[in-house]
Amino acid sequence: GEESLILLDGRHEFPFSFQLPQEPLVTSFTGKYGSIQYYVKAILERPAAPDQSVQTELQVISHIDVSSPALLTPVLRSQEKMVGCWFFTSGPVSLSAKIERKGYCNGEAIPIYAEIENCSSRLIVPKAAIFQTQTYLASGKTKTFRQMVANVRGNHIASGSTDTWNGKTLKIPPVSPSILDCCIIRVEYSLAVYIHIPGAKKLMIEMPLVIGTIPCIGFSSRNSSITSQFSVDMSWLALTMPEHPEAPPNYADVVSEEEFSRHVPAYPPPIDCEEQLCCPVFAYIQEFRFQPPPLYSEIDPHPTDVEEIQPISFML
Repeated sequence: GEESLILLDGRHEFPFSFQLPQEPLVTSFTGKYGSIQYYVKAILERPAAPDQSVQTELQVISHIDVSSPALLTPVLRSQEKMVGCWFFTSGPVSLSAKIERKGYCNGEAIPIYAEIENCSSRLIVPKAAIFQTQTYLASGKTKTFRQMVANVRGNHIASGSTDTWNGKTLKIPPVSPSILDCCIIRVEYSLAVYIHIPGAKKLMIEMPLVIGTIPCIGFSSRNSSITSQFSVDMSWLALTMPEHPEAPPNYADVVSEEEFSRHVPAYPPPIDCEEQLCCPVFAYIQEFRFQPPPLYSEIDPHPTDVEEIQPISFML
């Protein structure tokens, strides 16, 4: 039978701990249209009185090690756009960009390598930004929310000139890690390098990013705030979504997989948060100093950590 425990008046504490299930749990996340939350709940049954209960939120992190081979491969994209007006074409603007690896952690600065050639008659401005795309899948429908989380601006490039980014840095702010293995909510990132061209649609390329929790071994960049293999930046846990976030464009990320493609229709062209949809552009891969990367692939997170729960107190 059940053991009965009579509690006298006063404060009683019952410390306890438990191990989370071995199957991977999705990382805690609060987004625009949904959230992934975990709670621990305690119930006090009282005779001749309603039950008393208390619950507290439990933060779960499903680790992503950015040292995995799939995230150590570089990413390269190239594109060219003809710039013209009603009566003549002034010339092409070409853009090539590369990042050294796909996986980074909060606080790291991403070195961006790029070459921009301006053969048009316009003064152009190159920029780079990190975008977060939240994808929600439910009842056969898909909803997305895209927002810029960090950006950097380059120098103006005059007509007939070129510019090179030899490791221009863009620091990753405190953001939630990527969520790639959940069938209802996905959180994905991309790094976009784009060029504002006066009087014409912008030229933009995007490269997939994975924001992990376990930093890369062997990349002791002076720009990185990561000091240890086991250090995990938890500052993203304190983030809250803005009360009235900016209305996003209808955007879906560049990453795809079999399971995801069954639920999501063909993706529209990417949209920048600052301006409207880019018109179709003539693009091709040009010769570049870097070798193309292998195909993008996702990774399986490490087993979920053991969580120690703080004591729950009752006042009788």
